[in-house]
Amino acid sequence: MASVFLYHVVGDLTVGKPEMVEFYETETVESAIRAIGESTECGIPVWRKRSTPNLPGFVENSEMRQQRFVGILNSLDIVAFLAKSECLQEEKAMKIPVSEVVSPDNTLLKQVDPGTRLIDALEMMKQGVRRLLVPRSVVWRGMSKRFSILYNGKWLKNSENSSSSSGLAADSTNRPTTSMTSSRDKFCCLSREDVIRFLIGVLGALAPLPLTSISTLGIINQNYNFIEASLPAIEATRRPPCDPSAIAVLEQTENEQQFKIIGEISASKLWKCDYLAAAWALANLYAGQFVMGVEDNMSSRSFSDFLQTSFPGGEQNGTTKAKKFSSRSIGFNPTSPTRLSIGRSMYRGRSAPLTCKTSSSLAAVMAQMLSHRATHVWVTEADSDDVLVGVVGYGEILTAVTKQPSAFVPSNRSYEGFGNENQS
Repeated sequence: MASVFLYHVVGDLTVGKPEMVEFYETETVESAIRAIGESTECGIPVWRKRSTPNLPGFVENSEMRQQRFVGILNSLDIVAFLAKSECLQEEKAMKIPVSEVVSPDNTLLKQVDPGTRLIDALEMMKQGVRRLLVPRSVVWRGMSKRFSILYNGKWLKNSENSSSSSGLAADSTNRPTTSMTSSRDKFCCLSREDVIRFLIGVLGALAPLPLTSISTLGIINQNYNFIEASLPAIEATRRPPCDPSAIAVLEQTENEQQFKIIGEISASKLWKCDYLAAAWALANLYAGQFVMGVEDNMSSRSFSDFLQTSFPGGEQNGTTKAKKFSSRSIGFNPTSPTRLSIGRSMYRGRSAPLTCKTSSSLAAVMAQMLSHRATHVWVTEADSDDVLVGVVGYGEILTAVTKQPSAFVPSNRSYEGFGNENQS
């Protein structure tokens, strides 16, 4: 494990981070779409409002704040919700509170002190924490190497804990302290993307890990969700929740013994899309049609079956306005319309999934994720561009950089099977 994780603390990663503005569960889906477009990792933390009034002198402690945290809402959650038959009337659905959309899980966020060692923060994220809530400081001068070694991983006591115990207060007088002044009720939110961005800046300190292949590191996750291209796209929303929030769309190769990836249905792909158009497509198209971004020339399924869709403003003079699906409207951009025939090679354009090979280095995968603002990269065989092996996400990268060298697996590791077999 690199010493850089012992010499740095969470506060070092929060420099320049904006103050977090709480997004409440009473806000509408429409508001959530705007907020997600400005977020990291394609999702936003959702909070309950304080049950107690803002009385003078009242300070909310970390436990109370943790209980108010509901969960993280991402773009795939919203598109899946809008794709429900009862939600396709856009005016009604966009005004629904996000409390009906977000999946409650308050273990995804944890409040930590700015003086928490980076290695401790990484361990939390490896255990499933996706956001770290860090108190903002009026003055922050960082932590010294000497301080981190002296305390050997012990957490700094925040103001509310130290003031509640005279013993701790007395003990703290004999300790060096951080050069900071806490600002109550002001926080910033640290994501796993922020951590990967930091790691890119200290690649030299992580040597030789950055140039080691992901297969040698043994971090290729084969337990991913998938759906076959010939199935309705809406089936993707019925897969069990996973991290990353992505479902691979697969089709069999010519020998029918392997599967290749032709696209994905994921939070990162839907991050800044037209949510209503994406929801309509998810509800009405096959998975292969959805990810290929085909226009209105399809042979495998007639558009007349579902293009005549009523929506606000669509009925005029007793007629129903047809709702045309365009790949561009959900973030895809093929150069021209194409006919879809499941099982043959098709143009994928921007809908092509982000992939790497088993021989790709850890540094290359990290750079791919950051440059595309993606939460994951799909892994294909070394001698193939699309035969899927697995996926690498934030969790796998954090595992790699904190793993002891002796734990690495041989580079000739074979990969058999694919995906999450339990797709019930």
